[in-house]
Amino acid sequence: MTGSASNSLGPPDVPGAMRVAPAPADEPHVNWLFVDLNSYFASVEQQARPELRGRPVAVVPTMADTTVCIAASYEAKAFGVKTGTLVADAKRLCPEIVFVEGRHEIYTEYHHRVVEAVESCVPVTAVCSIDEMACRLMGRERPLLAAVELGLRVKERIRQQVGPMLRSSVGLATNRYLAKVASDMEKPDGLVALTLDILPEALKTLTLRDLPGVGAQTEKRLNDKGIHTMDQLLALDCEQAGRLWGSVWGERLWHWLRGEDFEMSETEHLKSISHQHVLAPEMRTAEKAWAVAHKLLHKAAMRLRRHKLWAGGIGLAIGFAVPRAENKPVSSFGVPARGWKGEIRLSECQDNPTLITALCRLWESRPSGGEYDHPYFIGVHLNGLVPDHLHSLNLFDALEGEQSRARLLETMDQINSKYGLSTLAPATMLTAFKAAPTRIAFHSIPELF
Repeated sequence: MTGSASNSLGPPDVPGAMRVAPAPADEPHVNWLFVDLNSYFASVEQQARPELRGRPVAVVPTMADTTVCIAASYEAKAFGVKTGTLVADAKRLCPEIVFVEGRHEIYTEYHHRVVEAVESCVPVTAVCSIDEMACRLMGRERPLLAAVELGLRVKERIRQQVGPMLRSSVGLATNRYLAKVASDMEKPDGLVALTLDILPEALKTLTLRDLPGVGAQTEKRLNDKGIHTMDQLLALDCEQAGRLWGSVWGERLWHWLRGEDFEMSETEHLKSISHQHVLAPEMRTAEKAWAVAHKLLHKAAMRLRRHKLWAGGIGLAIGFAVPRAENKPVSSFGVPARGWKGEIRLSECQDNPTLITALCRLWESRPSGGEYDHPYFIGVHLNGLVPDHLHSLNLFDALEGEQSRARLLETMDQINSKYGLSTLAPATMLTAFKAAPTRIAFHSIPELF
């Protein structure tokens, strides 16, 4: 396992040059280089605003004590502030902390600059999120020493071309999943390689939660089935791993943890698309909440069509704020609340009119009464997604009519993508645009409208 970069493995003096001798036949090889930007949103703010450098900084969706930190600088993390910490708690943990309202436009701009910097060294195979990307290595890039040198060059190029506050951790491994694991093993500013010769022992030093895709709920489910450590997980055979997860994911993970290099099947596609928004206090009325729900559906429908998918269901979730005296459970956003959600099955569709009609039905079925007068959270999701090539034409639709609608929707989406999300939009949702701006996306890169 290779740790942080040392001077002896520093980047070449000549950009693009390799100073590595031909690799011995028995030298370990890797296939993937994974780049993970450290404390990305907070680092971008510190890069863009020099007065924030060296200070504890937290990025928040809105300036309110009841919201949560969506990112924290390493100076703030030293005080125990992390992603998901309530703003009120962050103030107690770190009285000197500086809160910055998130700016998705600048994070997207810096993201593209980072991608350019990485691609000046090695082609980016996949953008995994706004602060992560994976690069497949080829030929002479694959021997370990050459890959390490390439990783060092990538890190240096980001610092030079984007800014010194943009530190990154690089992971090297035989498959993309393990390269992601390696990138998380040493932060900030690390470089770790998981080669086949050290893989079993290196993985045993991790916890289950260190594995991408294993969150609190998955960990609890594994614990309930008797799996508490990586040793126990690695002791399973492939069939047992499949049964443990109850899906093909378990078998895939079994192969990945043994270093096998394969990607998801081409038949894989998104299973759901969702957007959610926490309403500012002045937006917590039924009329304004409906406008926000309408906007969220508009965005979800555009994503649905961009991925060439069709929806077989739509869901609506609403959180209603209640007085603290009622002793209701407090949501993850720090608001005492009661929740409601509803769902409708659909004939496969991707057009706005059908989706809006279904959303109207869900909205009308929401609970009513005084205790439901103050919605504070709205979530819209599309599920039962089917890729274009598996979509079944509705028997009541003529093929020509469906193709005409598809062309119209494609044109509308192109106009909205180029000139702004509100260029062509239902009037009922326009009041939501300023109050519910596009929020920061961890797992997708928002368009620069």
